[in-house]
Amino acid sequence: MIHKKIPVIALIPARGGSKGIPRKNIRILQGKSLLAWTIEAAKASVTVDRVVVSTEDPDIAAVAEQWGAEVPFRRPESLAADDTPGIEVVLHAIQWFQKEVQVEQDFVVVVLQPTSPLRTTQDIEAALEMFANPKVQAVVSVCEAEHHPWWMNTLPEDRNMRDFLSPQALNTNRQELPVYYRLNGALFAGYASYIQSHRGFYGPNTYAYIMPQWRSVDIDTEVDWLLAEAILQRRKEH
Repeated sequence: MIHKKIPVIALIPARGGSKGIPRKNIRILQGKSLLAWTIEAAKASVTVDRVVVSTEDPDIAAVAEQWGAEVPFRRPESLAADDTPGIEVVLHAIQWFQKEVQVEQDFVVVVLQPTSPLRTTQDIEAALEMFANPKVQAVVSVCEAEHHPWWMNTLPEDRNMRDFLSPQALNTNRQELPVYYRLNGALFAGYASYIQSHRGFYGPNTYAYIMPQWRSVDIDTEVDWLLAEAILQRRKEH
């Protein structure tokens, strides 16, 4: 577990614009807004000290506060565009805390995207427990890849598949393939100083937190939404 004296801030980035599913962050999913699922999971964590939503949208800010999250600053419009790198939003929040709150000691930021409503409080706790190891400076969530990359390739214009599979993939049973993992977007955590020095969560002291595929749904399309809805309904029934 993280040392109790080290502050832990849960940062939930939630902008108003969304091309795939308009206004998805405040759209209702199984009885509550998509944003609310992540706020509830973060607030239930005994390790998280503050739950902060970064947004430029007044409607999202109102929903966030309704569910008990803080909105202590408004994200600049320049950091709410479709092509804004996510790390810029994180760095903006870190700088705000360092300047406005005058946080002098290092602290841990755990970024929880609202598009991962199936991520649980237990996932947040388990990922933060990894920081008990002094080697761990950042943690990123992954899950096993649904489709093995050895069976994937690009296609030429004529769609000829002569070189589609590599020699190592030919005549190899699925059970014999090495396990590959993918980023699932559910959780990124790290010391503020580490995030700033690497301008991201990836570096020599970044470790993986493995989640199951069913909790790794990342909502970007209507199909993703329907899948999350079906899983949540099934979970409610059992």
